[in-house]
Amino acid sequence: MQKTILNRYLIYFIIFSFLASCSSIPKYPQNACKIFGENYLWYKHAKKSSEAYGAPIHIILAFVNKESGFNRWAKPPRQKLFKIIPYKRPSSSLGYSQAVKKTWELYKTETNNPLALRTSFKNSVMFIGWYIKKTNQINKIPVKDSYRQYLNYYLGWGNYAKKVYKTDKNSILYAKSVEKQSKIYKNQLRECQKSLNKKKYIIY
Repeated sequence: MQKTILNRYLIYFIIFSFLASCSSIPKYPQNACKIFGENYLWYKHAKKSSEAYGAPIHIILAFVNKESGFNRWAKPPRQKLFKIIPYKRPSSSLGYSQAVKKTWELYKTETNNPLALRTSFKNSVMFIGWYIKKTNQINKIPVKDSYRQYLNYYLGWGNYAKKVYKTDKNSILYAKSVEKQSKIYKNQLRECQKSLNKKKYIIY
């Protein structure tokens, strides 16, 4: 009886350790090869999103980096009343992709994926790929244009069409940083993507 209980706890520990290793923040978030070296399943998920929606892996990864810093529990900081008292958050953004509830619900409906979670890396990168494809369809932005794609992601399709970015300096700065990071990731993946693809027999 006691041995059975110990074995059960051991199984729980192994499962917990596996989940923790799959969701922890990468040690080197600026290096695509090291990110996927730590979390190989992340590569499989990002690749699946890229194949489904045409969005390059390096751009998907740059979006995640900018939005959440690879923190699955990321949320916008709370506003403060009188600069002291914690107040409500400015938006409902959550998870790796920082998707807001309304857009996430649209994604779940259009993809017939009602159980998708914003705290799941797999679901988040699929969402980003879906959003990039929608941006291409709605505002005719090429899926490989990381700069204008991120402007759409940050501002929303309607605000981009209204050219809100012309008066929103932050959106320009953020889009430039995503463009720069995506180029870095692209160059890094040239060095390791063949090796990553050779691991195709790993079960996921």
